[in-house]
Amino acid sequence: MPLDIPALCRILHGLLIHEAWIERQGFDPAAFSGQSRATLPVSKRLDQLLAIDPRPLTIARPGESRALATCRDFALMLCAVLRQHGVPARVRCGFGTYFAGHPFHDHWVCESWVQGERRWGLVDAELDEPHRTGLKFDFDPTDVPRTAFITGIEAWTRCRSGAMDPAQLGHGPTTGLFFARVNLARDLLALAKSETSPWDTWRAAREPHVSLDDAALSLCDNLAQRGEEGAVEIAPSLRVPPWQ
Repeated sequence: MPLDIPALCRILHGLLIHEAWIERQGFDPAAFSGQSRATLPVSKRLDQLLAIDPRPLTIARPGESRALATCRDFALMLCAVLRQHGVPARVRCGFGTYFAGHPFHDHWVCESWVQGERRWGLVDAELDEPHRTGLKFDFDPTDVPRTAFITGIEAWTRCRSGAMDPAQLGHGPTTGLFFARVNLARDLLALAKSETSPWDTWRAAREPHVSLDDAALSLCDNLAQRGEEGAVEIAPSLRVPPWQ
């Protein structure tokens, strides 16, 4: 694949399709009924793509021949290609402001190093022309403004400082400080290169785990601070969700 981020994003649009956009792009959901929404390691995703269609990955697949994906898959695939080219890149979990449902909606993007500008840039590899038409965003998806996406670490810090109402962020019916904790954990895990989803079972959480006591709040505050400082480590409490 080429080392050109806009071109890479267009290639991914021809390989993957987000589960929530199948019908909106005019395709039949039944064509994807045998596929799982679970995020796959890149090696397994490549096996899947080539099993569906053995042609080079640079050739766009018809809609029904694409692999079912979520935003994390687009981010992970782009991250993998950039790393293969020697470009520093990482997957980030956080919240986007350009979706319906929540002012800050659960989302994943790829963060890559912009060498000429000495900064990290955000790339939303999922956003194609149907997304632009449907969501009506006005920015370049290959350089997402920091006002349009905040990381899980940033969201937790804002909520705890009072700068953000936790009710503004979430995924479907799940919202509030509990979900801020979910994306804080997933953002930290992604920074430690654990980007796939065997551990990602927050939908199964029930009381008392959705309520955060003082010990949980203090732990998350400490982890968020260490993440902001670049000292990323996988605490035992994040390895396996406590509700498992």
